[in-house]
Amino acid sequence: MDFAQMSRRLDELVVSRGVPGAQVAVLLEGRRSSAVVGVARQGRAEPLAGDVLTESAKVPVGSVTKACTAAVALALAEEQDLELDEPISEYLPELGRDTAYGAVTTRQLLSHTSGLPSDAADTGATSPRRHVLTACRTLTPVGAPNEGFSYSNIGYVVVGAVIEAVTGMSWRESVDAVLGKPLGLDLAHVGDTRADVPDVAVAVGHAVRPGHPALPVRQSLSELDAPAGAIAASALDLLTLGGVFLGAEELIGEDLLLEARTPVSGAEPFGMADGWGLGLAVHGEWVGHDGTGDGTSAHLRVHPASGAVVALTTNGSTGLHLWQEFAAEFGLGTRAAVGHGAQVPAPEGCLGDYLNGDLVYSVTEAAGGRLALAVDGEDYAELTPLDGLRFALRDVDTDDTSQTGRFLTGPGGGVDRVQVGGRLARRRCPAPTA
Repeated sequence: MDFAQMSRRLDELVVSRGVPGAQVAVLLEGRRSSAVVGVARQGRAEPLAGDVLTESAKVPVGSVTKACTAAVALALAEEQDLELDEPISEYLPELGRDTAYGAVTTRQLLSHTSGLPSDAADTGATSPRRHVLTACRTLTPVGAPNEGFSYSNIGYVVVGAVIEAVTGMSWRESVDAVLGKPLGLDLAHVGDTRADVPDVAVAVGHAVRPGHPALPVRQSLSELDAPAGAIAASALDLLTLGGVFLGAEELIGEDLLLEARTPVSGAEPFGMADGWGLGLAVHGEWVGHDGTGDGTSAHLRVHPASGAVVALTTNGSTGLHLWQEFAAEFGLGTRAAVGHGAQVPAPEGCLGDYLNGDLVYSVTEAAGGRLALAVDGEDYAELTPLDGLRFALRDVDTDDTSQTGRFLTGPGGGVDRVQVGGRLARRRCPAPTA
């Protein structure tokens, strides 16, 4: 990889994708390089000094936060303060081992194989621990632990609660104590009111639509869900985080690092990655994590064989598409290429409602032999059935066609689950047998 070429290409992609600003940072052969393109905020009649995007500006990194949460958990495991295979009820005794999630382990939470659904509805809780306990007592599992992969935000909120129980500190304080201070990272958080301080200015996310000015948007993540997505960081910060998973920072031993970077057996993040380890997605020879906030995106890739790390942040809603082009061009590992194949008739018995926690995925008939997918009653995508029970998605709002999903069958042979965006949803009623 040539950093100068990467920087030039980023300049072009920021323009073509309408992204207000982007940061890229690369560690190659032990040398750190970075570049910044664009602005931190658009939409003011008269731009302010803080609207300039800098190397140190913090961008809400969404789910890349999960890699930070995982790093803290692994560092605690390295010190034998946390046992990855111990039931979480050992740390959260209010759950009880015999409850739906009391026997789940931190290892299963980190690899998205716990059976927890994606998100919890507003539980009305006033503390992170109460939020976790209420969610775990009320959410219906999408499957048994180790039965399969289903991407779970609330699962990482539970990891945050385990970290708090072990350290006696809040999740945020634990991240600062385990990662921030030892590594010299000054991470910000969604909701921080520090934008007037240039060194920790938080970039604003933007909604981007072709032919329209980019519009600033607010971050909506609840503080109760912080361990799943609340960190704001620069690309250089993410470069340092990537070094943790290379072993450069000596927080985590090589044995645990190898486990973190190795696909967990049975964890199939269909359409997202080739596999999943402990806190990291596996993309061929690369590992890392992607994240989206409200109008932002962030991407981290680590290449253990060479010691290379690449980090990219953007503050526009089209940043994911920018990354997909960028990553494909420089061989950085993107989601598994599973969206191609022969178009076929819709699988028999696939229509109906599927549940992931409080989310309802509805598959109905559409024109032209295709299918339609709605989420909680809102039109989401048009589906084109492919062979192997797979389907391509076309987003009804953006016309994006980068996602792929699949149907899964149960013991009786009928379709009983659907997987979209790595999230598994189980049929509301049993599927008819063949």
